Amino acid sequence: MIATSFLEISAKAYRQNIRYIRSEIGPKTIISAVVKGNAYGHGIPQMVEIAEKAGIRHFSTFSSDEAWEVFRHSKKKSQIMILGMLYPEEMGDLIKAGISFYVYDFQRLELAINLSKKLGIPAKIHIELETGFHRTGFEWSSRDRLSKILLAESDSLELEGLCTHYAGAESISNYVRVKNQIEVYHKFREYFTHKGIVFHKYHTACSAATLIFPETIMDMVRIGIAGYGFWPTKETFYAKLNSLPKANKNPLKRLITWKSTVMSIKSVKMGEFIGYGNSFMALHNMRLAIVPVGYGHGYSRLLSNQGQVLIGGQYCQVVGTVMMNAIALNITKLKNIEVGDEVVLIGKQKNKEITVASFSESTQQVNYEMLTRLPKDIPRKIIP
Repeated sequence: MIATSFLEISAKAYRQNIRYIRSEIGPKTIISAVVKGNAYGHGIPQMVEIAEKAGIRHFSTFSSDEAWEVFRHSKKKSQIMILGMLYPEEMGDLIKAGISFYVYDFQRLELAINLSKKLGIPAKIHIELETGFHRTGFEWSSRDRLSKILLAESDSLELEGLCTHYAGAESISNYVRVKNQIEVYHKFREYFTHKGIVFHKYHTACSAATLIFPETIMDMVRIGIAGYGFWPTKETFYAKLNSLPKANKNPLKRLITWKSTVMSIKSVKMGEFIGYGNSFMALHNMRLAIVPVGYGHGYSRLLSNQGQVLIGGQYCQVVGTVMMNAIALNITKLKNIEVGDEVVLIGKQKNKEITVASFSESTQQVNYEMLTRLPKDIPRKIIP
């Protein structure tokens, strides 16, 4: 079976990104590779293979289904941590598999304790703290009740981590808010330490915090978007710019290239409308290349009459409305384009490039959103 498009995932680029992140955090801090959202669209099976070969032995997922996928594909018995959703009926299996998970309320904590006692296996948990994000986490007011339970049930719990998540660490406008969160986290940490409660890992930093709030680098950092070669925001990049070597002002390398082929070549006369509706009229005689990728494959309709791709090393504009399964490209000025020629939707061709940033800006999406919308059924190929 041959798909209409495919993604190439560069293992070399990932290794470069990990080397850069390691240079920022030092040799001892654990890197947890965040693979939620199908590894930011790159594919969990592919990224587990690439990451483990690059020395990664810890993975973070949002949900239990993602955790099980990492578990199935890991060949190094890597540690797996669930940051968010799991169903009560599967917690027992997670405990038996040694998969750790965030605990952010008393209901989940009590269930973990009860199942641990029933199974005779300590539950590996990370206590998540509410420091100002206001999503999940134990409130400061619950600290006494929480500490009493952790002390009383120490045989049933393996305290893997004490953690939080910073709200908006990627934006300078949130600087004061993030600083306040850091202060609240350390207040919690000091409280638990005073009570004699010690955790295996203290971790709070996402990609942005790792890069621009070095005080958040503790026993482990949770690296998502930066591992895939993207700065969390332009502000993050600008904050690091002066400290980057002159010879390499962008040490983060993108892993992903999205390719398809020309399916058909079509001639259109001046005055004819192209595609559905009347959003584009040919103002002169035109030649079109039809490419079998559309919004059903994650190529947004918002790119109608705006998007660009690369064919023959040249930029070509999308004309007409993006269809479910195809787009039309203006190749009037190009010569020698044939059916079967390579089309690059994201990535490099010869000396030109379509970046995810430019692609997502055209659709008013952020990098994260555009990447995670790439369907799972697009084949992913690892490029060494």
